[in-house]
Amino acid sequence: MITNNQHQNLSPLPQKLETIIKLFEFLSEEEKRETLIHYADQSSKQAPISGESFDIEDIRKDEECTDTVGIHLRIDPNGQTFWRVSLGPKVQTLTKALTTILCRGLEGVHFQQVLDLPHDFIPRIVGSQLVRARSQSIYYVLTRMKGILRAWLAKKRLEVLTSEKN
Repeated sequence: MITNNQHQNLSPLPQKLETIIKLFEFLSEEEKRETLIHYADQSSKQAPISGESFDIEDIRKDEECTDTVGIHLRIDPNGQTFWRVSLGPKVQTLTKALTTILCRGLEGVHFQQVLDLPHDFIPRIVGSQLVRARSQSIYYVLTRMKGILRAWLAKKRLEVLTSEKN
């Protein structure tokens, strides 16, 4: 069994995310569900603000989701990520909760640390019952966030290659 300290050494998590995870680890299954509902209720605060600009946006409805999910990413010159998420009205509560947690937990984190982030922390948040009930769909938002980062990196590499040819 991996202890929290061993877990941190194997895959260091961003401090803000680790703080959220530690909160959930001390809650009962019922308290976890209540706290997830609270985070879901806060999901609208993660939506893009009027006039805000992004380096890349990915807005679509995937088969895994009940409605449209938009991932909006801005990366500063130091490689720190700033996330916004737009959610359609039919997006499920757990997806809303995880978008809020990830936006808050990954705010200001270097893009490489986000790409290197393992998925194994999610069950520490949602609990074993929801992991069994929701299976792979609990990983949806993080997978989308990593996908948009990979697209941003590909775009930057292309820009560098194009500028070198000119």
